[in-house]
Order: sequence, then C-alpha cells, then structure tokens
Amino acid sequence: AAMVKETIRVYARVKPLGRRQQAGSYSVDNEEPLPSLEITVPRDLADGFINNKRDSYKFKFQKIFDQEAKQDVIFDSIAKPVAECVLAGYNGTIFAYGQTGSGKTFTITGGAERYSDRGIIPRTLSYIFDQLQKDSSKAYTTHVSYLEIYNECGYDLLDPRHEASRMEDLPKVTIMEDSDQNIHLKNLSLQQATNEEEALNLLFLGDTNRMIAETPMNQASSRSHCIFTIHISSKEPGSATIRRSKLHLVDLAGSERVAKTGIGGHLLTEAKYINLSLHYLEQVIIALAEKNRSHIPYRNSMMTSVLRDSLGGNCMTTMISTLAMDKRNIDESISTCRFAQRVALIKNEAVLNEEIDPRLMIVQLKKEIQDLRDELALVTGKQRTSELSQEELLQLDELIETFLKDNDPDSSLDVGADMRKIKYCFLHMKQILNHPVTSGKKLLSQDASEEKNSNEELEKLKGLLQQRDNEINILVTMLKKEKKKARDALSQLNATSADSTVLERSPSMSLEESQSPSRCFGLKEAKDFSSSIPRPPFLSRATGGKMSLGCQEAFEVFKWDHADSITIEDNKELLKQRFDEAKCLGEKLNEARNKINHLKGKIIQRQIQRAALAVSNPSEELTFDPVEENLRMQIEEEKKSYKTVYSRFKGLKVEIEHLQLLMEKVKMKLQKDFEVWWSEEAKKFQQEKAEMVASPNTATVYPQFLRSSQPLSANSSSDTSRDGLYEDPAVKNSSITFGNPTLKTRTPPSSSTSIPLTGDSQADADILAFIKARQNILQKKG
Repeated sequence: AAMVKETIRVYARVKPLGRRQQAGSYSVDNEEPLPSLEITVPRDLADGFINNKRDSYKFKFQKIFDQEAKQDVIFDSIAKPVAECVLAGYNGTIFAYGQTGSGKTFTITGGAERYSDRGIIPRTLSYIFDQLQKDSSKAYTTHVSYLEIYNECGYDLLDPRHEASRMEDLPKVTIMEDSDQNIHLKNLSLQQATNEEEALNLLFLGDTNRMIAETPMNQASSRSHCIFTIHISSKEPGSATIRRSKLHLVDLAGSERVAKTGIGGHLLTEAKYINLSLHYLEQVIIALAEKNRSHIPYRNSMMTSVLRDSLGGNCMTTMISTLAMDKRNIDESISTCRFAQRVALIKNEAVLNEEIDPRLMIVQLKKEIQDLRDELALVTGKQRTSELSQEELLQLDELIETFLKDNDPDSSLDVGADMRKIKYCFLHMKQILNHPVTSGKKLLSQDASEEKNSNEELEKLKGLLQQRDNEINILVTMLKKEKKKARDALSQLNATSADSTVLERSPSMSLEESQSPSRCFGLKEAKDFSSSIPRPPFLSRATGGKMSLGCQEAFEVFKWDHADSITIEDNKELLKQRFDEAKCLGEKLNEARNKINHLKGKIIQRQIQRAALAVSNPSEELTFDPVEENLRMQIEEEKKSYKTVYSRFKGLKVEIEHLQLLMEKVKMKLQKDFEVWWSEEAKKFQQEKAEMVASPNTATVYPQFLRSSQPLSANSSSDTSRDGLYEDPAVKNSSITFGNPTLKTRTPPSSSTSIPLTGDSQADADILAFIKARQNILQKKG
C-alpha cells in the first residue's frame, strides 16, 4: 500500500481581542518557507528592571492566521487537505490546542450566532458528502461517533435515548486492546449517516447532550476533550478490497495551568485530571520527538490511547494552536506555542487502509478447490473424497505387511500417486517402529552362532535403507509442495480476518429518522415552504410537571434581561426574512416553470401549423423557421434563470435549517441559565427571610424546595416559552410552529413531579415578590 511520511502540520490562529482587553505585543512575519510569530513579553518595573528590557520569543508555524481570519479560510487551508486524504483512504486528525477561551470550540465546531460562523466539523461534513455524491465509481458508507472524555472517563454523546440530564447518565465508554495492540472503544455507538443532513443532526444531538450534561458549576466544555469521528469505507463494485479511513476532529480541554484558575473542592481534582491528561499528551509528544525512545507512554491516559494512531502512527495529523494575545494571557500563549513546536517534530507514517473482504476471499478459495478436484478426477478417472474407504485401508494394510515380510532388497511398496495413501503408509510404519511387539522375544531366543548371518543381514538392510531414503526424499518434497499450497491459502484467510476493525462490530443505530417527518421538499411545495419545516426530533422530551405561575413570571422577567434572548430575537428576524425570501423564490420558480411550459406549448402549436401548411401546399418545402428558433432561445434563457434561482433556493433551505438548530440551542441555554438563577434566588430569599422572622410555615416549605433533585426539566420550560414568550405576531403570520404548546391549562405541579418549586403557590408568590423587591432596590441603587 502507498505510504506517506510527513511531520505533523502545525498552524496558529490568533483570537480577536475583547473590548476590555489590553493588546499584548506580537508580530507575524510571513517569510519563506515557514512564517513565524514573534511574541514580546513586557518586563514590568516591579521586577526591578529599570531599563525596561524586553524578552521576545519566535515560533515557526506552517501558516499563521491573524485576528481577522474567517472560518471559510481556516477550513480551506487547514481541514480541506486532510479531508481529501481521508476520502482517498488515509486516516486523518485535526486537533485544536490552547487555553480556555482562546477559540478552540469556535474553530472546531463553530459559533452559535451566524451561519457563516460554522466551524471545521460542519464544513467538513458538507465537503465530504459533496465529494461522495460526485463519485459514483465506488459504494461508500459513512458513520459518525462523538466521544467526550472527562476526568479520565469516556462518554458517548450520540446516545440516541438522549434523556441525560447529567453527564453520568450518558453511556460510559471503555478502552479495550486486542492482541495486535489495536485500540477498540467499547460502548461507543457508531451511527450511520447517509447524507449531510443526517450527519449534521447527529452533530447537533451530540452538542445538545454535551450542553445538557454541563452542570452550572462546571462549564464542562472547557474541561473535557471531545472527539468527533467520521468513518468512511468504500468498495468498488465486484472487488474484494475495502478501503476504510477515519477522520478525528478533536476539541481538547483548556491547556491553562491550574494555579491561575483558583478553584476549590471537586473542581480541583477535575483540573488535576484535565491537566494530567494534557500532561500525558505532552509526555507522549516529548517521547516521540526523542530519536532513540523505544517506549511511548500512550497507555497513561484515555486521551492518548484514543489518539495513538494520530501521534506518530498511521495518520495525517494537523494541529491548530489557538492563541489569546491579550496581556494577561501572553504567558499561556507562549506555552501553547512551545507545545506546538514540539508537536511539529513528530513524524507520522500514513498508510492507505486497504483490506481484503474475508467473505469474498472464502468464496474464491472454495471455487478454486472445486476446480482442482474436478481436474484430479479427469486425470485419474476416479472421483476423490477426502477420506479413504474401509476397503482401501484393509488393502493398504496387506500391502505393507507383504512389503515388510519380503526379504528382496529390490521389492517396493507401490500405492500409486495418491497422497492420502502415502500418508497412511507412513503412519502405519511409524506405529510398527514405536511398538515392536514380537521382535523382542525372538531376539532373546536366538543363539550366538547366528551372529554372522546378522552381519550379512545388516549390510542388506543398509542398502535397503539407502533406497528407502531416496524414496522418502522424493515423497517429502511432494508433501512440502502440497503443504505450502495449503499454508498460503490459510495465511491469506487469517490475514484478512484478523484485521476486521471496530467498525464491523459496533451496532449502527440510526436516529429515529423514521418518526421525524421528511425534511426535504420539492418545488411544488414552495408556497407552503414556511410550514414545512418541523422541529428536529431530539428536543421533544416527555413533558414533566408544569411551571407554577410565579415561576413563569420570573422566567419572563429573567428572559428580558438575558443576552441570549436578543440573539433569539435577531435569529427570528433573520428567519422571517429568509422565509419571505424563500417564498418569493418559490413563486419565481413556479412562474419560470409555467413560462417554460407555455413556450413549449407555443412551439408545438407552431409545428402543427407548419405541418398543416405543408400538407395543403406540398410544393413548398419546409425551411428553417425563425419564429420557432426564437421560442427555443427564450426557453433556454428561462431555463438558465430557473437554475440560478433554484440553487439559491437550495442554499436558503440549508441556512434556514441551521438557523432553527441555532435557535433551539440558544433557547436551551437560556432555560438552563434561568434554572440556576432561580435556585440561587430562592436560597437568598430563604436566608433573608430566616433572618427577618422564623416563621414555621416557610421553614418547612423551603428545604424541600432546595432538596429537589432535578433542575426544572427542559421540556416544561421550553413549552412555556413556546406558548407565549417566543411567538411574536410577525412570526405567527409566516406560520412557523415549533411544536404544539402544551400549557393550555396551568395547574400547580403535583407532588410527584420533582420540579424545584415549592408546590405551594403562596410560597412561589413570596419568592417572586422577594425577587421583584430586590430588583427594585438594585435599580434605585443603580
């Protein structure tokens, strides 16, 4: 197989400065062959350097993307070449490394605000499916998996049940190693994706599961590693060779050192783990960069085990260092660059991943065996079975017996050119040699006078032995040839079966596509376009309890103060524009189609008229007709405009779906932030009330309120929001419905539901009154 040897490619991307951040001093020098990034560290007077001496560091990268670099440029320069190799059958990995907040997730997954902010994963999926569609020479199957590693435990983010409210609810993924040191991930589901839409839905499901599993005190995104993998296998029709390749897209945990974060308790052990796994990653990289290291400590952490091939193995690997260049983070940026320089020293050897399909191989071998049997039957005139019959065995025993008794040195044992009979004779001889039953007694009874005879006998036997040796040599070479044939066939079989990969074993479960209404639509439905886009199937969870009135009011208040609601409003505005545009385009398409049909009708009429003319006036020959030609030209023009409108229409459809997914995401985030805020307000209220008056009434109510195990479940709130909060009349007119509002009757929650409300409407009203009072005070202060 073809092999490509190359070092890991290392890129740098500088994050744009925030509003309040002080710019650090750095410069980008795009020199040949490798551009370099120079970072200057200011020496403060406090360090005792009066002359303000500066230290500067220089780092080389494959390419450096400064603050204004756009997502599409990043994809084209960094990810596209890797995706091309993966399509050709090589393994690929792209990983982002840098401190929290330096733009890793933005680079790998993308931002939630605009469609143009899509990151490497969604763009790569689009590109790969686009290419697969164009190539009809092979049959492709594509699967995706999404793994999150947190505190040295793996979790499957594509768990189709998606009821997880904590990370612990997701299926645990463990690492297994087979005898050939290949890594297999047990419990990680591989989901088949037949097109871009299914793949993006899976990505969205994974991101949603990841977001739900974040607890408020731990924004897990910065503390866990995520690996989104695309598995592609391809086979040409009729060939026994399969190509399998995989592309890992990795969002590593933040690389900052623990001291800076200043966090207590359980977060400290977690930070220790996170940094430990990055520490082990660093150890592996240092070991790989050293020339004569035989042992590479891959097994120290789950992360390095999973990425074993990507680091110094069979893979084309690319690293993106994300850098935050404000003054506070200059030191972290320098350590990220240092790490990148080490990574750039590692050499990988990517091999074309081709294997023979064992099932097809077995079929071929069986056919060959049958052919050989038929040929043998032709030559010998007898049909061969694998076993000798009882009769033949008895016949052979007699032959051996007479051969052994015969004293004539020239006598030979002739069983014909049949390997089975020759083997049997050898076995029989062996038994006679190993268990000489009668010969011993004879020897004892013999006299010394017969010794002379025995000498003569010995010479005779020596001659005989020589003869037998020659015969045996000939037979052995024949045997060897046969054995070699058998061994070759076997080794080919074994080689193929040992290589069967993880892909084979994992059950491929597809999303509940069957229940989700089809999301494709043709031109005919262009008019009803706006109503034809349903919500993705994942977010509709079984509804829990209903919010109490107090809680709903609080949610209203909270929502208006929240930045995300602005994003939602903006997105809704945008969606409305897109819908109107799509409607408009749909009408244009229909118009164009009607025009084309009308022109076609005209041409047909014209042809009928001319045919009639020719019949009534046969002397006139049919000549070129300028009118008909003119009509044809018009049709061509219409077709062209139809095509351009249609491609814009398709683009709009993708963008609208993306916007809807973004809105779902932001709504969920808003919901979570509200839950956290609500429970904190309740705590504060309880403390203040306890100080003011020790009323037995509230004292009994609130502990239960705080104890309730589960946060307000996402369903109840998203339903509330759907009922009133998020439906302004403008959107209603364009008839988008995001699911059926369920809160028609608003009843207080029953005691069985574990929603963190008091269950006592009086108490809820108290909390609300308290919150409002506090807000008023804060406003007056402000």
